[in-house]
Amino acid sequence: MARSARQSKILELISTKEIETQDELARELKNANFEITQATISRDIKELGLTKILSSSGKYKYCFVGSDEQVISNKYITIFKEAVISIKVAMNLVVIKTMKGLGGSIASFVDKLNIAELMGAVNGDDTVLMIFPTTTLASDAVMTLNNMIK
Repeated sequence: MARSARQSKILELISTKEIETQDELARELKNANFEITQATISRDIKELGLTKILSSSGKYKYCFVGSDEQVISNKYITIFKEAVISIKVAMNLVVIKTMKGLGGSIASFVDKLNIAELMGAVNGDDTVLMIFPTTTLASDAVMTLNNMIK
C-alpha cells in the first residue's frame, strides 16, 4: 500500500491506542493488512515527527508533537490529498468522504487546521462531518479544503 496510507494508519493507531514500541506498531499495522519492516516503521516515525510521552497509565507511548511544523504540515497535506475522496457542503455542514479506515486521521488533520468558526468535527470510518454556525462559513471551508487537494 502507499506510504501515505500507511502513515495515515500510523497516526490513527497512535491516536486511539497506547503504542509503546515499534514492535507493537508493526503488529498493529500487520493486523490492518500492512506488510511492513522495522526499518520502514523507523523511517515513518521520523518522517511523521513522532515522539514518546508518558501516558496516564504510566507507560510511554508514541504521539504526534509538532516540533517541525512545516515538515509535519506538508506530510499531513499529502496524506489529506491522497485519502480524501470528496468534500461537499450541506447547509452549515461539510461532509468529507475518505478512503475506508481514514476518517479518524482526516478528522485529526482538520482539527490541526484551526479553521475559524469550526464548531466541531466528528468522524466515522470513512466520513468526517464538520459543523459550522452558518452556511457561508461551511461553503468557505469547502473552498479552502478543495484548494488544498489541488
